Amino acid sequence: MARVAVIADAHFHDIEGDYDFPGIVVNGRRLTVRTFADTVRSTRVFNESFTALPAALDRIVAMGIRHVVLLGDYTDDGQRGTVASLVRLLAAYRDRHGLNFYATPGNHDVFGPLGKHRDTRYVHAGGGTVLVTSDTEKAAEDPGHPVVTEKMYCDGVPAGIRALGEFGYFRRPGDLLFETPFGADDAPAAREHDLRSADGGTVRRLMDASYLVEPEDGLWLLMIDANVFEPRNGRRDIARKKAFLDSSDAGWNALLRVKPYLLAWIADVAARAARKGKTLLAFSHYPVLDPFEDETDSERALFGETTVAKRTPRPLVAETLAAAGLSLHFSGHLHVEARSCHDAGGRRLVNIAVPSLVAFPAGFVVIGTGDGAPSVETVSLAETPLDDDLLALYRAEQARAGHAPDPALAVRDYGDFLHRHMRALVVHHFLPKEWPADMADMARRMTLADLSRLMADGTPAGSLDTGLLEAIPLLDLVVDWYCLRQSPAAAPAYVAPGRLACYRSLAAHFGDLTPAAEDGPKRFFAIFLGVLGRSLARASR
Repeated sequence: MARVAVIADAHFHDIEGDYDFPGIVVNGRRLTVRTFADTVRSTRVFNESFTALPAALDRIVAMGIRHVVLLGDYTDDGQRGTVASLVRLLAAYRDRHGLNFYATPGNHDVFGPLGKHRDTRYVHAGGGTVLVTSDTEKAAEDPGHPVVTEKMYCDGVPAGIRALGEFGYFRRPGDLLFETPFGADDAPAAREHDLRSADGGTVRRLMDASYLVEPEDGLWLLMIDANVFEPRNGRRDIARKKAFLDSSDAGWNALLRVKPYLLAWIADVAARAARKGKTLLAFSHYPVLDPFEDETDSERALFGETTVAKRTPRPLVAETLAAAGLSLHFSGHLHVEARSCHDAGGRRLVNIAVPSLVAFPAGFVVIGTGDGAPSVETVSLAETPLDDDLLALYRAEQARAGHAPDPALAVRDYGDFLHRHMRALVVHHFLPKEWPADMADMARRMTLADLSRLMADGTPAGSLDTGLLEAIPLLDLVVDWYCLRQSPAAAPAYVAPGRLACYRSLAAHFGDLTPAAEDGPKRFFAIFLGVLGRSLARASR
């Protein structure tokens, strides 16, 4: 039986790397790190990626697995310095432990044909921050003392692909089969395709990094480059990032239109795999099914056209890929742990959303192949130790700002840290950026008893425990829902059973994904509790 480990969204940043910036010295270590304030406002943690990726690889080695898929966003932001550090790390695990890596790009790893500038504010010795950038123009506008270095530049295609070329993108001596959508030639020039603007007036040539590899007899890994860099209408300087639409929100919705040649290739590969009795596993950075299974568009009704809404694949994606014969696909991008299915015309397409290493709940997936359908197991990194030097830096930062220590800085392991990070993320990101202002205010100040009275027109439902409802802030429910949404499997372990029972009662009493009530708080929270009920049902599967 072959086993394959799948790592999604590692977002690796080398906190001990050389970015032509002196950084900050802690216990003899020179660190290039981001602030805790940056972390609590982001959908991912930054500095912890330095430990998380080696921890995952160590687990993979201990499990005796040799094949490792890197499912996009393997770098922090594609910076040359970060890519170089990642290559050294992967090469060390390959050479010492015999790991074979198979990479597919994400939206953070490469950009267009020529790349783009990246910049980040890193902590300096005085505790403040300095802009470190590859963009001389942006540096000139910064009032501080910015550092300009090419190590922050994110390369395009094929330069950014060549940088990781020894980790799957090109043929290796041990491969039993290697091909691209264009044939057996793996040279970048032989893998170019036309990209057309919406009006058809602008055409650019770009390498497609997709490939099919057979690393051992009977196992086919279909690595799909689902990045879509669509030219904007009009004549634009190709060296500017605004010459192309960003791939982040494009995904498979745009791929169907802009890269149709991939669909014919996928169908051909699926047919050949079936004829030859090969186990076909397909991978791309972007999901092909909605990992939240929001068939009623209730989240869009609540929060509008959020980033998640924009990145959700339309039903046409599943229909097209199922018709092409694809049956099992693994994705990252949304930092979700979930399994979604699409059944139509006697065909089933399954999308496994692989959790990120730098968001709740951190982990990776192991696929087992043999007789019968492949098995899929999630391996948690929750027990990974935290870096004491980073925690000390975060505490010092909070003390300088006059803030009480964040509870995330007093936890025992990585799992608890990421769970606490979800609360900070809700408070500092989701509520202010995605929730209607009046609903966010209610979420911050109400209890579940207040919510029950609102929904029941003043009197809590008789079967609900009013005392328990009074003791639970509505904000706790909101945070727990976001955790359940990200991982129906892992989140319940972080929620007390009594609270879960309370949530189920509220959802059963008042949840309604399509309420008849007029716009207002009651309608909003009826939909929200309906969504909560759906999340709880997924957690019970």
